[in-house]
Amino acid sequence: MILLLTSILYVLGLILTAVGSRLTGRCATWCCALCGFPMWVVSGTVAALCVALPQLVLAFLASGLSLTGLAVGAALAGAVTDLGLVLALCLLRRSVTVDRGEFCRKCGILLAACLVLVLFVRDGALSHTGAGLLMALFVLFALESIVSQHRLLYDEDLDPIGVGPDRPSRRAAAPEARTMAFPVMNLRNSVKNLAGVVGGLALLGAGAWVLLASATALANLTGTIQALWAATLISFGFSLPLLAEVLHHPFGSVWKKFAVRCRIHPPAALPMQMLNSAILSLTFVLPLCSLTYRARLPVGAQFRVYDVPACVLMGLCLLGPALLKKRLYRWQGAFCLAVYLVYLAAVLLAPVAGA
Repeated sequence: MILLLTSILYVLGLILTAVGSRLTGRCATWCCALCGFPMWVVSGTVAALCVALPQLVLAFLASGLSLTGLAVGAALAGAVTDLGLVLALCLLRRSVTVDRGEFCRKCGILLAACLVLVLFVRDGALSHTGAGLLMALFVLFALESIVSQHRLLYDEDLDPIGVGPDRPSRRAAAPEARTMAFPVMNLRNSVKNLAGVVGGLALLGAGAWVLLASATALANLTGTIQALWAATLISFGFSLPLLAEVLHHPFGSVWKKFAVRCRIHPPAALPMQMLNSAILSLTFVLPLCSLTYRARLPVGAQFRVYDVPACVLMGLCLLGPALLKKRLYRWQGAFCLAVYLVYLAAVLLAPVAGA
């Protein structure tokens, strides 16, 4: 009975975080446009950050409650899931077109963040120096995103690459940067979107709180470590709305209408947004958890043994062909998906003590 109730709470938490993150992202982006910020700035900062909102809010609450296993797991396992599941399926199932320069530079930032984690968590905790370096990489990521969005918006020096032997036209890459059309700026829409931000954040916070409670209860009921649930149920649950978009909403439903209405970027931008989300999980969510925890953030052995190496393997797989061959391949998606499945099997079948 308790297990059933916990499972119901878990599903409720996923629904609340999914609805809250979409609502907050759409309305916050529109409010920034209302304040007069150029859309290429908004798209490179606020819109990019909104993709990682569920991991950010859950990790923030978990670190504040000293649930460091769930906090670190939400960030690291979230990054692995973004790359190994959602981005991998994008490469396997969709016609992907990205700007080569932006894609390679962001893969480099991802690998640099992994290197920082390798060097500064060897003693089992993220040092303040490591957190500072990750935050510096976040600043670099934000600047790169702003510049790239400006270049894509104004069609400046684009070098589009995609899946397939034929190089896409420059026009094919440009729409990925542009946010979706926004409603007319008037008082009614302003109040409605401000209320949407507040309501979305409330739903997001409530959903994250319910997920924390359910994950902690499941860990206690089953006698397992918190990292296991962060790597499986929570990270996979956060990816479900994105998977529905990758698979073109195979079941239809009310969620499809809501997701389309709250969409910030066109569907073609999803692969780059997944790469952005993985980078933000490492360079922004982890340092924020360190600040909230107000001490050196413990990073369990399981994260060091499984999560970081998985991110490195997938980052190298994504960067290599784009940098050397100037194209993307479907086998990259298959490789990333295989890494994710092996990672998932290792987490479930051979959890590492101390996580």
